Amino acid sequence: MVGHDEKDIDFSTRKKCGNRLIWKDDFRGRQLDTAKWSGITRGPADWRRYMSSDESLRDVRKGRLVLRAAANDGVSSSDTARFLTGGIYTKGHFYLSYGKVEIRARMQSGSSVWPALWMLPEEGVWPDGGEIDIMEHLNHDSFIYQTVHSHYIQVLGNKTDPPHSVKVPADVGKYNVYGVEILPDKIVFSVNGDETLTYPRLSPGGLPSGSQYPFGSSFYILLDMQIGGAWVGPPDASDLPVEMHVDWIKVYALNDHQ
Repeated sequence: MVGHDEKDIDFSTRKKCGNRLIWKDDFRGRQLDTAKWSGITRGPADWRRYMSSDESLRDVRKGRLVLRAAANDGVSSSDTARFLTGGIYTKGHFYLSYGKVEIRARMQSGSSVWPALWMLPEEGVWPDGGEIDIMEHLNHDSFIYQTVHSHYIQVLGNKTDPPHSVKVPADVGKYNVYGVEILPDKIVFSVNGDETLTYPRLSPGGLPSGSQYPFGSSFYILLDMQIGGAWVGPPDASDLPVEMHVDWIKVYALNDHQ
């Protein structure tokens, strides 16, 4: 099972021959860098249902980004939602077409809790525009998910040809480096520098262009705590509050792609 404490090797140095750092945040300031990030707003989707603008739920603390999920027991008196979560994204600030993203993070577990590190396209509706889930963790699971979504997968049902998701054993309470490489011909996921899943670009005949591999357009990055929904079950206050700590995020250009 993967998982490393704060003094372990920086796995971002592995397999970097020829890679160029083009964007990063190590959260060393006293507050969130609003030139790089915006807070995620509330919406009807399960993952977005309890997003809050309260800064205590997306705080920078001692060189870490701290994202929280909590019962609303006085956290925000102006918000009537029973539960609140914090999240940030680079939408409107930074986008990536081709390259590598690595995020060093640890998180607490809890019933109905669903922290995620992921990417969505600047344009296009879901799932046609694609989705890249660098890391999702559910409840008290001893593993994380790494997944891609598209029209080919979600609408046409091609979830195993080729496989679009992998479960990776992980000690999420310790720091791990979760990564993805986005290339013209494939997406490669990793944890602590070890490759976990490769999703290739196919040329399926008779399908609309891009339906199987909509990746390579402009994607933004999301870091968030999520709670409740069809995948993890109804919100449960018994384990709350819980936190996800993000140490850093780094983005690299790969082999002349960006």
